[in-house]
Amino acid sequence: AAVYDDAVVINSFSKYFSMTGWRLGWMVVPEDLLRSVECLAQNLFISPPTLSQLACVAAFDSRDELDANVARYAENRKLLLRELPKAGFDKLAAADGAFYIYADVTKMTGDSLAFCSRILDETGVAITPGVDFDPRRGNHFVRFSFSGSSEDMAQAAERLIAWRMS
Repeated sequence: AAVYDDAVVINSFSKYFSMTGWRLGWMVVPEDLLRSVECLAQNLFISPPTLSQLACVAAFDSRDELDANVARYAENRKLLLRELPKAGFDKLAAADGAFYIYADVTKMTGDSLAFCSRILDETGVAITPGVDFDPRRGNHFVRFSFSGSSEDMAQAAERLIAWRMS
């Protein structure tokens, strides 16, 4: 039973199904739009590899594992939102839709690429420079992923706090 008969749903396997890099998605469209969407889609791609398509179909049967991932992401998010301010990352944009936290690091650096490289060299913690996502203002931002293990998230937070205190 659809909420709206004319709803169009577009999604990908990347985030929820833990298939980043596979670059495959899916759509649910009303029957009267199906042929138009097929014609449009034919102009965007030929066909993803059969193995990729089979893996995506199998992903629909992995609900328990996927729900466990979502629960772990929620705990990791909570941990980082609590611990990152202790490391000086106190201007956080807490994501609700993906497993990333975007942080304003203006008071720490004006060069997010060099800053991330320094953190990696000095702590072993990898974060992503904001310039990868916003060439104009990204030098003042970094992105943290909380998709790793809970142990890795706790250890990363500890290392960043110790680094900030040194």
